[in-house]
Amino acid sequence: MKGFVLLIALLGAGKLWAQHDEPASDTIAVKADTLSLLQAFKKGTIHGHARYFFMSTQNRNELTDYYANAAGGGLKYESAPFRGFQVGVSGFFIYNVGSSDLSKTDPLSGQRNRYEIGLFDMEDPHNKTDIDRLEELYIRYRRGKGSVTFGKQLIHTPFINPQDTRMRPTETEGVYGRVEAGEQLQLEGGWIYRFSPRSTVRWYSVAQSIGVNTQGVNPDGSPADYAGHVETRGVALLGVTWKPSEGVQLKVFEQVTENVFHTSLVQAGFEKKAGARKWLGAVQYIRQEALGNGGNADSARAYFSKDNKVNIAGARAGLAWGAWETTVNYTRIFRGGRFTMPREWGTEPLFTYLSRERNEGLGDVNAFSATVKNKLLKQRLRWEAGYGHYYLPDVNNAALNKYGLPSYRHLKLRGDYAFGGLLKGLELALLFVYKDAIGDGGKDSRYRINKVDMASYNLILNYNF
Repeated sequence: MKGFVLLIALLGAGKLWAQHDEPASDTIAVKADTLSLLQAFKKGTIHGHARYFFMSTQNRNELTDYYANAAGGGLKYESAPFRGFQVGVSGFFIYNVGSSDLSKTDPLSGQRNRYEIGLFDMEDPHNKTDIDRLEELYIRYRRGKGSVTFGKQLIHTPFINPQDTRMRPTETEGVYGRVEAGEQLQLEGGWIYRFSPRSTVRWYSVAQSIGVNTQGVNPDGSPADYAGHVETRGVALLGVTWKPSEGVQLKVFEQVTENVFHTSLVQAGFEKKAGARKWLGAVQYIRQEALGNGGNADSARAYFSKDNKVNIAGARAGLAWGAWETTVNYTRIFRGGRFTMPREWGTEPLFTYLSRERNEGLGDVNAFSATVKNKLLKQRLRWEAGYGHYYLPDVNNAALNKYGLPSYRHLKLRGDYAFGGLLKGLELALLFVYKDAIGDGGKDSRYRINKVDMASYNLILNYNF
């Protein structure tokens, strides 16, 4: 009841407690060069943002339910360019303004809260007020159609991305650059040596960031113990996007975590106009293999098993017309190994991905989904629906099921509305997710709570100023 009262109160003060999800820092429009360093700092811009997030998880029958109310705000300053250089800095604070006891374990399953703690500091469930973080601190150089950024920043790649469905996104520290080599070719790449994952307040080396979230089990079924024991110097990334003709795009991306593993992605997509309609299609292939000793010479503390050979194939087909778009999607993770990627770094790019669940940590998966999207009221109102079936290995098959996730059905409904007039800058988002077990894999409460036979309710207010 307390959470509901606070939700209503904050809804009434929506403009004060909202924040628009900011774009990646390197997508801000290019400004004219200034004539002096002093002018560059004086003509810089200040961006303010606030955010309110209500989340509730309802588990079936006797398992514990949860709710949380989070509110916060922050500021970002970015200088104007001087001889192509800019500097930027931003920070954010969060308050827990009324939530369940997120440190308490469920008495039946022995499991802790999964989703709501992610709005705050998942390393300290008791922390309600000291949740703040230096997020961006960078220097950027632009020339022509290229840029390179050094320092703390947001990047968007297939496996390292903001994954901003909590209060704050995942941030990275390193050097990252992009360049457009003509109209058809784009190159990007860099070196990452630190992370500040979403739902945390600290910055970690790449090695320390792996395992901050959850560890699951080793392929032999023993509890995984790689957190704090991974040995790596950082992550190298290289991506190429090529558009050989209108409506055709090829993307190749390589991600190398030194001494641990590498991941290769190849994805091709096309769009074909047919009158007022547009046909959509894409295929995807992902390959993973161990590097060095997989992170540690002791196999019980290695993050990536030397025997783990991961192959993933995906396909998508769809149709767009007017304000509508619909797709059908398929993902096959083959049985040679478990798809493995630190959850602290970002969400997965699988075509069948739907909010509030991942297929990371799984092998021998057949996943099917369908989505529909629409824009109304001069595109101010956007809504989408997604539904999928995910057929997974048995929860006790540790070699192919790292986190004990049963096969499941997944429903996602989301709506976003951008206000105008006096409330311009305010956005409201509603997200509902329901996951239901397929078969009897979810009978054990350890494999049900916060995973299947559950509903997730989310209300988000974003405000930019």
